[in-house]
Amino acid sequence: MVDAARSIGAKRVTAESSRETAAPAFSITVASAAPEILGQYSELCGTGVFAPAQSPEWVATWTAKAETDHVIAVFFSSGRPVFALALEIVRAGPVRIARFMGGSHANGNFAAADPSWLATAGAAEMQALTAEIGRARPDIDIVALERLLPDFEDLPNPLLALPHYSSPNLSLAVCLDGGFEALLDRASGKRKRKKHRSQTRKFEAAGGFTRIEATSPAEVTRMLDAFFVMKEDRFRRAGIANVFGDAKVQAFFRALFTDALAASPPPFVLHGLEVDGKLRAVTGSSRSGKRLICEFGAIAEDELAHASPGDFLFFDNIREACAQGFSVYDFSVGDEPYKRLWCDIETRHMDAVVPLTLKGRAFAASMRLKAHLKAFVKTSPLIWKLTKALRKKAAGQPAASAED
Repeated sequence: MVDAARSIGAKRVTAESSRETAAPAFSITVASAAPEILGQYSELCGTGVFAPAQSPEWVATWTAKAETDHVIAVFFSSGRPVFALALEIVRAGPVRIARFMGGSHANGNFAAADPSWLATAGAAEMQALTAEIGRARPDIDIVALERLLPDFEDLPNPLLALPHYSSPNLSLAVCLDGGFEALLDRASGKRKRKKHRSQTRKFEAAGGFTRIEATSPAEVTRMLDAFFVMKEDRFRRAGIANVFGDAKVQAFFRALFTDALAASPPPFVLHGLEVDGKLRAVTGSSRSGKRLICEFGAIAEDELAHASPGDFLFFDNIREACAQGFSVYDFSVGDEPYKRLWCDIETRHMDAVVPLTLKGRAFAASMRLKAHLKAFVKTSPLIWKLTKALRKKAAGQPAASAED
């Protein structure tokens, strides 16, 4: 554990006091996820704000199941925790990167913070925090904090005081003000109702259907087993690396959703559409204040895929979110046509990158270039279509038609 009191905060206290022995305004600890520091993290989250991927449940489960190298940096003001960064440390070639726990699974990120402290937090505090991470772990080359929310519950994200740039992916959501019927009136409701009725008839004819929520460990296991198979098939067809394929990642999600059942309501929840006794679509969501966030979803590529079981499940998930009083249904990161059918809120995430070594500086430049190239490709419909076609061809799938 490392303590720090080397920033402007300490200087301010000394300037305001004639006593040369004035106590520093803050301290910083950087340590692994021992019970003491996890307790400090949970203490902060008990009264603070945080995004789902920075929740105590996510952090404790990731450190236990993913078994990656990690640090938790806690910023204390007047002896109490007011801000914390829980980071895993991974390698990219010769470079060691400190990033949010979960990697690409951690989206819409907002680190745990005391709301009252955020009003005074600025670049000096954030620079002191990242500098202390570098002093405590000189083997870390870069702190890369990707997919940051610009704000959370009307509070600014203090990490954007660090050097940052736009993330290449949009996040899409839909406002639920006025309830489900009002939402449908704003979002081509006549067409959506007609499609939903048609899907209902198809699923009834196929053997009947049920929308289910996982409320027991056995149901969590069954839904995630189905989801992992669906996702592996989908990624293979698209020529994309399966980010859910690692056994430790799967163990993490199994534990996360199972342990969540102990809370009421659970902070993480699974829903599924079962047709003729088989799961045809699965979504995993997080509850974050008045926002229900779809963290992931998949459908079975089988004889009923043409009936769009995923769209059907989203329709019912959004309807239930309205009934439960949520103000926003968040589809999370990724700009896809099925999301555009609903969404009226766009959020541009940010990436904050702080190099700590010479290697880190070179890697930071490559990260920025890569982000700009991704953004260029994804905002150009023709290039993005060609990119996806080439990925499918490389994976052995049929390429797009000449007309496409």
